[in-house]
Amino acid sequence: MECAVGGTSAAASEVSAAPEAPGLSRRERIEQLRSRIAAVPARGESVAARADRAPGTTTREVLPVPGPLAELLPQGGLPRGSVVAVSGAASLLIGLLASVTASGGHAAVVGHPRLGLLAASEMGADLGRLAVIPDPGPDPVEVAAVLLDGLDLVVLGLGALVVPPSRARAVVARARSKGATLLVTGGGWDGTEIRLDASVREYDGLDRGCGRLRGLRLSVGAEGRAFQRRTARIDLCPRRDRVEWFPETAEPQPLSRVPGGAA
Repeated sequence: MECAVGGTSAAASEVSAAPEAPGLSRRERIEQLRSRIAAVPARGESVAARADRAPGTTTREVLPVPGPLAELLPQGGLPRGSVVAVSGAASLLIGLLASVTASGGHAAVVGHPRLGLLAASEMGADLGRLAVIPDPGPDPVEVAAVLLDGLDLVVLGLGALVVPPSRARAVVARARSKGATLLVTGGGWDGTEIRLDASVREYDGLDRGCGRLRGLRLSVGAEGRAFQRRTARIDLCPRRDRVEWFPETAEPQPLSRVPGGAA
């Protein structure tokens, strides 16, 4: 199996998306979206990774992440009710979506028309729990805010949009009140609780620019308001008909070195 990290898929029939409604007003489209969100089954306990709580503590529930990535986060996952900035290699974003939907959570992606659905499926994503809205219109922030009402994870591609601090605070408050997590990519968003980034360090399977891609090695960083920057090297390789995440081994197999970049 090819390790098609960051690939695309035309077989998106399993993925629910907001219907095109060019004849409806902006308010009518938002109301239609709210009605669709109301039909999503209630969030299940299976999606929340819970830490053991000592008496008197207030540990927050978190959404699951790929195993090696959990080691970089103080609570072992993405805190519910938070806003997280994600940048760099697309494999990082796809892995987060795969972990949440595979664990029974519902997610949506707003403003990412080239999302790698095939790569998400190969990482174990449940595409039936993933809604894709590639073109949210002139106000993607409002669409994402509506989706926070009924989903566990919402990904918002800002492009070049810079969100004013006052509006960002309002969306953060909404995410907190709904117990949902918002991932933002691109653009400008002040006040994120956690920042994650990834770059490709090496590919496995390419020899002098040709061959079959069998895996890759990421350099992943995490930092936040409550903790200093942490980094790790993580291998993505096909195992048992899916792409899995592994901590960099003590004696890694030879990989073809290439300049870091997005994948």
